Amino acid sequence: MADIAELITLSRYYGADPDYVIAGGGNTSLKDKTTLWVKGSGTTLADITAGGFVKMDRGRLAKIWGKTYPEDPARREAAVLTDMMAAKMPGEEQKRPSVETLLHDILPFALVIHTHPALVNGLTCSAGGAGEARNVFGERALWIPEVNPGYTLSWAVKDVLDARRPGDPAVIILLQNHGVFVGADTPEEIRDTYRYIMDALGSKIIRKPDFSGKTPQYGPSGEAAVVLADLAGSPSGPGTVIFERNREIAALVEDAAAFYPVSSAFTPDHIVYSGSAPLFIDTGKTPEKNLAEQIGEAWKTYREKNGRPPKIVALRGIGVFGAGPSEKAARLALELFTDAVKVAVYSQAFGGPRFMAADKIDFISNWEVEHYRSKVSG
Repeated sequence: MADIAELITLSRYYGADPDYVIAGGGNTSLKDKTTLWVKGSGTTLADITAGGFVKMDRGRLAKIWGKTYPEDPARREAAVLTDMMAAKMPGEEQKRPSVETLLHDILPFALVIHTHPALVNGLTCSAGGAGEARNVFGERALWIPEVNPGYTLSWAVKDVLDARRPGDPAVIILLQNHGVFVGADTPEEIRDTYRYIMDALGSKIIRKPDFSGKTPQYGPSGEAAVVLADLAGSPSGPGTVIFERNREIAALVEDAAAFYPVSSAFTPDHIVYSGSAPLFIDTGKTPEKNLAEQIGEAWKTYREKNGRPPKIVALRGIGVFGAGPSEKAARLALELFTDAVKVAVYSQAFGGPRFMAADKIDFISNWEVEHYRSKVSG
């Protein structure tokens, strides 16, 4: 059987590779008959140690399936979290298990590695995802239609698994607008399956994103950066903005129509780190106003509409800014936006982009679990 050292090695291997995981995304686990070791919420796979996993009592977790919870999504998830916290083993009191703990527990494998590769999400976040998944993977993969993460997702997967033939476990689980779970009993099988997935999808894509021709901050972008840093700040001081322009982004910011493929959220991670939707400002729409006025008015309107400030601001003909109260927050916002650009480009091979449904975006935007994860990530 695999051991915790092998889990740590696998977790770091995929967690350190931005083709699979960015920031605090993804989660991993190891289990035996009585105990589940699952990544703690707020930890990062790239540098995880044994202390980053939470030991869970599988017997207590199993009892959750027999309980009745409130129908209201927020109250239901809060109640399930309470029961999951009560299923921790002695000595784990200060840790918080991954929101996907129940799903890790029911998969019939010693090792489970959940990641969010942009290449995979080019499929899962595409208009033709379900059909294309069947064409590419056949019976080797399960397709789970978009549902809210946590308890609801775990039930959706459990229902599909229970309906399959006995002894026919799903090694690959594709989650619409979310990512992929891979299960196996050895590290070698995990690596082989991920190679198979990436090779199979890599052979289908139409093109790769073109991030060449990077342009340093200049003219209008420098002026915009000053304004945005002030808006993204707090009473204690200005925030941080990071500018990005390359060939891919230059094409996207030509106008609002060109920007559409990245105008909303693809996955929960995109919402957590780069916001539910970028702010696109058509800088030529009101030429009688200077750039600072246009940015300030657009920022105010966005905040009033969404109840929170934007984390990504795109200026027509100029480029994109990651904005936040700290350099880390601004950089993470830009990293996840860049990931969304990759997803949009890869999705062209599978029918074009498909964003998360509005109610799913609203759930993630207001879910306490993701507020916690965002706070821990800085």
